[in-house]
Amino acid sequence: MITEIEVAAEQPYQVLVGHGLLDHVPGLLEGAVRVAVIHPSTLIGTAERLSAVITGAGAEVTRIDIPNGEAAKTAEVAATCWSVLGNAGFTRSDVIIGLGGGSATDLAGFVAATWLRGVRLITVPTTVLGMVDAAVGGKTGINTAEGKNLVGAFWEPRGVVCDLDLLAGLPRSEVISGLAEVIKCGFIADPVILDRIEADPAGVVELGSPVLREVIERSIDVKAKVVSADLRESTSVGDRVGRELVNYGHTLAHAIERRESYRWRHGEAVSIGMIFVAELSRLAGFLDQETARRHRAVLGAVGLPTSYPAGAFDELLATMAVDKKTRGGTLRFVILESLAKARILAGPDQDLLREAYAAIAS
Repeated sequence: MITEIEVAAEQPYQVLVGHGLLDHVPGLLEGAVRVAVIHPSTLIGTAERLSAVITGAGAEVTRIDIPNGEAAKTAEVAATCWSVLGNAGFTRSDVIIGLGGGSATDLAGFVAATWLRGVRLITVPTTVLGMVDAAVGGKTGINTAEGKNLVGAFWEPRGVVCDLDLLAGLPRSEVISGLAEVIKCGFIADPVILDRIEADPAGVVELGSPVLREVIERSIDVKAKVVSADLRESTSVGDRVGRELVNYGHTLAHAIERRESYRWRHGEAVSIGMIFVAELSRLAGFLDQETARRHRAVLGAVGLPTSYPAGAFDELLATMAVDKKTRGGTLRFVILESLAKARILAGPDQDLLREAYAAIAS
């Protein structure tokens, strides 16, 4: 069974979810003479399988190996990709495929957005995190010494192929990390996700389980609806939330990732960030105590971290000051008024932030 999720972007596309979907990739390559497959070195076998499928459909394949994880998201790696594309003669009618986790698809998307001012992009995510977040929605980017994803572009893919077979062999820790973004979707838009996880926290971390597939599909649907309504993060006005909704918990999370030199998994940092912002929501007088408490309970139930060192606050605060949601030096947070109802909190008092941080301080 293949699930098709529509994304109503400027050029609408589909997210396909199911098993054995690599054979569907050639159907997205219409008119392409050359196809670049950008992938981490750990996925050479998968990249070769995908390349064979594409070659069999009549296109010429160039594989570009990139570093694993966040080490791929640098200007130097992007420049290497541009050089390979130039030497291979890539034109505007050709296609770039991002194969891998969120870092690989972020980089591939940025390369696609910038090569010849934009060529077609297809994403083939191979992690839970990549499927539910990074591969859908058109946000691409690389990191700088100053912060995460500060350089990038909005560039929608022409299709997303979520082949659940590609999750096989994914370390349990990576599955758990990806569930942070799934749980985020539950709190911001689809509480059924939380119900499913609370009912079977052991099953949801098992590859191939029906509950994992269901919450992946539900999370993709949340992301698809949010980005369809606001592709370029332009509708957040005042305390109203547009696409920034999917950044719930990410302001502190990105600061933690930078402090940890990206050795922490993204989902681990997002888990801490969500508990922090839930406490901030409660202390600001919006969120009830039980829903704030539920964050820690459901994240902890699947094995995600729920605390961070007490002495890190000042350094994290300085990093948050350059977060993408900051406007004119004013910190802005996506917070909850209630389950599945969010708003923007701009310029909270530093003492309030410190008190919210105390709730996660170990």
